[in-house]
Amino acid sequence: MKKISNQKSRYHHGDLRASLLDAATAMLGEDGVDGLSLRKLADRVGVSRTAPYHHFKDKNQLLCAIAEQGFIHWQREAKEIFEQPDLSPKQKYRQFVHGYIHYAADNPELYDLMFGRTIWKQNSATESLKAVAFPSFQHQVTMTQTWQQQGIMSAEADTLRLAQVTWGTLHGIARLLIDGIYADASHIDEMCDTAVELFSKTP
Repeated sequence: MKKISNQKSRYHHGDLRASLLDAATAMLGEDGVDGLSLRKLADRVGVSRTAPYHHFKDKNQLLCAIAEQGFIHWQREAKEIFEQPDLSPKQKYRQFVHGYIHYAADNPELYDLMFGRTIWKQNSATESLKAVAFPSFQHQVTMTQTWQQQGIMSAEADTLRLAQVTWGTLHGIARLLIDGIYADASHIDEMCDTAVELFSKTP
């Protein structure tokens, strides 16, 4: 009862939503989408079974919020990579590729939710998720243009198509690793380096 009381107190201070998202993300990683429900989430956090509904009207809204956090966390990691002052543009690009694949491999259920059928095939993404997810690819296009200007990638290639193909390659590698098809964790770094050398021009 004390735990419930503490959580309710946190709720009044606006912290319950963050606690629910943290717990839901952990549950997603443990049991996948099918193992997650608002009722189980309430039990996990230690609040009444109606408390999560103050923040998420249904499971889809909860899943969208988890995916939104996934995009935000990855964008934060990518930003840190590109802001490193002591790395050359090629080194930053290499770290970006490695970071992307490792993020997917380390968070397979989350990655599935961010890019998979559960939300997007059903056309059930919330406006809040769209506002984070759609600019994520636009950022990839912008970075591709920057890499072209820096001489890392071919300046003759169409920027949008190059961004689609390079991102598609990274997504494909991530899917192979997550699904366990022709690849496993021991291959990650070699595949990342191969992708970097395939798309970059500079040594």
